[in-house]
Amino acid sequence: MSNYKELSPSLRTIMTPGPVEVDPRVLRALSFPILGQFDPEFTSLMNETMAMLRELYMTDNEWCYPVDGTSRSGIEAVLVSLIQPGDKVLVPIYGRFGHLLVEISERCGAEVIFFETEWGTVFDPEEVIKAIHAHKPSLVAMVHGETSTGQMQPLAEIGKACRELDVLLVVDAVATIGGTPVETDAWHLDAVMGGTQKCLSVPSGMAPLTYNSRVEKKLMSRKTVERGLRDATSARAEGRTIASNYFDLSQLQDYWSSARLNHHTEATSMLYGLHEGLRILLQEGLDTRFQRHRINERALVAGIQGMGLKLYGDMSSKLPVVTCIGIPDGIDGESVRSMLLNDFSIEIASSFGPLKGKIWRIGTMGFSCQRKNVLHVLGALEAVLLRHRHALPAGEAVQAALDVYAGKEGVLC
Repeated sequence: MSNYKELSPSLRTIMTPGPVEVDPRVLRALSFPILGQFDPEFTSLMNETMAMLRELYMTDNEWCYPVDGTSRSGIEAVLVSLIQPGDKVLVPIYGRFGHLLVEISERCGAEVIFFETEWGTVFDPEEVIKAIHAHKPSLVAMVHGETSTGQMQPLAEIGKACRELDVLLVVDAVATIGGTPVETDAWHLDAVMGGTQKCLSVPSGMAPLTYNSRVEKKLMSRKTVERGLRDATSARAEGRTIASNYFDLSQLQDYWSSARLNHHTEATSMLYGLHEGLRILLQEGLDTRFQRHRINERALVAGIQGMGLKLYGDMSSKLPVVTCIGIPDGIDGESVRSMLLNDFSIEIASSFGPLKGKIWRIGTMGFSCQRKNVLHVLGALEAVLLRHRHALPAGEAVQAALDVYAGKEGVLC
């Protein structure tokens, strides 16, 4: 007889930059009966998912589909499929996840040129454009929203320059998709990769992405036509094949096309969850959803300022779905996080690298982005800081947030 206990995870208020709480309707969809991956009912579901992703990504691209895997799988799929050994790739870095783009590009054999700006800021687009002119890369890879620093990079001018110079622009929008506009076509983004576990409020496990005909042309130029072992071997020797089979976008698009060429067994339940998450998102409406994220961000910021804490980073380029807070001098940041979790069942995040132990990060994403959650985390954080003997104006945080919700705010966001 097994001594293992029945699974019963604790109910948390998750206010991290991801993962976040999942809408109960998505959880219900995950429990639906399994269909075969070529069942007409399931392939219809695949088509609907692609159509909804086009609306989300604000694009007319033919190719909008998920890669099965966490958000990093989508990033890797695009880079592995596009980069050939020796290709010059430019990566402007303003936080932890820019370094990830460098690492993956290097693993693909690229000649990577990267440059950094101070964490807590973003690049002046003109600085990136000058680097593109100077280095003449074939591909630029950038992060749209850096959860490590709470900053968001403007992309429209960079995209326009890349298009004029015939350079591919690949964008990591994992943190922003579904929470703030990602205007794929208007900003001239060639490939954009997202994730499910942040503003889409679907469990981690899929990476919805989109790419245009410029990217598809590059993919097709690398695709091996299997006319015999000699041709395939020659193509590999010349670097024309794609290093990964699983992450080969040219094969994945055949799977998601009307041809339905078998590549892998689709993650049926995860697709149910993504489909339902997208349906809920579009039912709410993109503009309404973005406004909900903005108002809850403003309330959280007002509350943090109301209790006398300092915000980290440049407020003019603040990521709307992540708020970074300086840990007060003399306060053990991990002790505060532990007390929030153990006594209030609230999870917030610390940070990485040079910011480790210096800031807290609070996410207002997707289903977690609710008034009750914002008020709950503000009240709890105030109580925990008082418990840690940090002097602050008791009661002001929640009142400041309530003023925002009442339309009386005057905070900088």
